[in-house]
Amino acid sequence: MEPNDVTGFISNALVERELVRPANLRSSSKHTVLMRLGNGDQKRISLSFLLKNQIPRNIFKGIFSFSCWNGLGKQGMQWAYALDSSSNNAVWTKNGKKRILILLSDTGGGHKASAKAIQAALDLLYPGVFECEIADIWTDHGPYPFNTFVSSYQWAAKNPWAWRFLYWYGAFPPTRWLSQEWSNAACQNAFNAYIESYRPDAVVSVHPLCQEVPLRVLNRMGGGTRKIPFVTVVTDLGGAHPTWFHKGVDRCFVPGDAVEEMALAHGLSREQVHKHGLPVRQGFWDAGKKRGNNVEMRKQLGLSNVPTVLVVGGGDGVGGLFKTAVSVGKSLSALGQPCQMVVVCGKNDKVRAALERRAWGPGLAVAVQGFVSNMDDWMVAADCLVTKAGPGTIAEAAIVGLPTMLSSYLPGQEAGNVPYVINSGFGDYDADPRRLGAKVAELLSDEARLKDMSAKASAVGKVHSSATKEIAREIAELVLARTAA
Repeated sequence: MEPNDVTGFISNALVERELVRPANLRSSSKHTVLMRLGNGDQKRISLSFLLKNQIPRNIFKGIFSFSCWNGLGKQGMQWAYALDSSSNNAVWTKNGKKRILILLSDTGGGHKASAKAIQAALDLLYPGVFECEIADIWTDHGPYPFNTFVSSYQWAAKNPWAWRFLYWYGAFPPTRWLSQEWSNAACQNAFNAYIESYRPDAVVSVHPLCQEVPLRVLNRMGGGTRKIPFVTVVTDLGGAHPTWFHKGVDRCFVPGDAVEEMALAHGLSREQVHKHGLPVRQGFWDAGKKRGNNVEMRKQLGLSNVPTVLVVGGGDGVGGLFKTAVSVGKSLSALGQPCQMVVVCGKNDKVRAALERRAWGPGLAVAVQGFVSNMDDWMVAADCLVTKAGPGTIAEAAIVGLPTMLSSYLPGQEAGNVPYVINSGFGDYDADPRRLGAKVAELLSDEARLKDMSAKASAVGKVHSSATKEIAREIAELVLARTAA
């Protein structure tokens, strides 16, 4: 059906709930449109032909906003247009933004890093089209004790027996069902109020605990049938908790073969599961181009041009960071040659202060950092990485071709990351800090082995370097196609 006036045309292209037709705008009037293009240019055209025909596609490229006049003054109608390349549909939105709600629980730095990466990719690829809100829905909108997930995570991460219990409690089907029903009964109303107030055009989950209850809320909002697209982005690498996989999602993005097999085993269809790699921070999208330029990067960071080991404890600085750094430092000092160690402590101010006070052996320079936003630069400057088996850090290290030595892992989902690194040939694992330190020192002294492991890391990292943009494109296409239908 062809639209018969401006309002008809717009509502025919998009949802009607955001449209208000000015009272003085008549279908018989001749209208002038001022188009403000994304590059700042402006164009004027007549809208009189809109009464019978849609806007010619060759006039509009990219994104613009316009205001309408009908001889009575500016009517204040401001909209935006985007061309969906996959379906050639015109998509109109109020204020030029489609709303995407990204849900997480801030348990570890990886989930928030992935959320911000997806947000950055959407902003870069579709400027002016999407508005993203990243929400820690459990902390900000859940009642007690659900709003204590972050502090509970930090405690459990330091007590592996507790983490192991919680992991398997949530994985065992009867107790998982009990937890989900309790969570739904306690949190659904609060989650419903928040999601309805934001009015998202799509919901993206980057956390295993953000599938079940949000999907129930969206179903209830749709009168029993969900109308808003829901996407899961799995941020675990070598394995994943069962709560990641819900058969009701539109898409489930997985980083590799192991997680893809788990998703299919939990009942998702091949049409739902899309494999793209792990979403990583924006600095790593093109970080591979800086690989091999560690001399210049060391200079920029104020480091000496000597063999360099980077020790990382994750965003929360967990994983036995102090003991690991001390052991690696002792082994490097015993080499009897100039070298340096950089320790990134994240948010762990206590460990940072203790390391800064420590006296290190001769020949070893030590730079202690807190939370850094340019991890890609620090990785490019290093010859070897020492870290807990967090999936994001492993993927980012692979992108820049950095050999990776693993010091620990959380029971459950991080266990699969150890064979992922070892079997790919770009790293090793040892839970004993003294043995790990000795292995790191030995590796730093073997230039041929370092070069071989770097090449193997780069081969693994290719899929992760492009993953964020590919995931963002698929999310955008899903939203634009749904709203244009």
